[in-house]
Amino acid sequence: NYFNRASAPDVEDIELADERAAVLAEAAALKKLAIDYLHPEVGVTSTDGACFGRNYFNRASAPDVEDIELAEERAAVLAEVAALKKLAVDYLHPEVGVTNTDGAAFGRNYFSRASAPDVEDIELANERAAVLAEAASLKKLAVDYLHPEVGVTSVDGAAFGRNYFNRAS
Repeated sequence: NYFNRASAPDVEDIELADERAAVLAEAAALKKLAIDYLHPEVGVTSTDGACFGRNYFNRASAPDVEDIELAEERAAVLAEVAALKKLAVDYLHPEVGVTNTDGAAFGRNYFSRASAPDVEDIELANERAAVLAEAASLKKLAVDYLHPEVGVTSVDGAAFGRNYFNRAS
């Protein structure tokens, strides 16, 4: 017989085989529990007609449910907090702008009214622009003088110079 020969591998005892089967069944049950825990969206299915549950919210010994007045007060507080948040966002982000939904809301233009101060002449505006341009160029010269470490950048291809400090002769 092939299984009873001297060189045949040892056969497993019945007790060891039963223990191995019990361990594998326990591992399968643990795997099912782990899947049920990690995937609550699957839900629970029951095939037992005697299986039932208890509603802990509607029982006589359940804690009292919040009063209607308290719920209304909570809703009012949350609405006030939402309004304050909207005001804070409007204040901190002026770039968003203002939207108007009321047709009766209007504004006045203070620049084109009859009592508005006169607009400056074009000649005065041009002179102001020239003075500001001259001030900007003087500021650039002052910065160049006070910060020699910045260096000089040339945009003219014909501009050149000689370094008398590093020359060979």
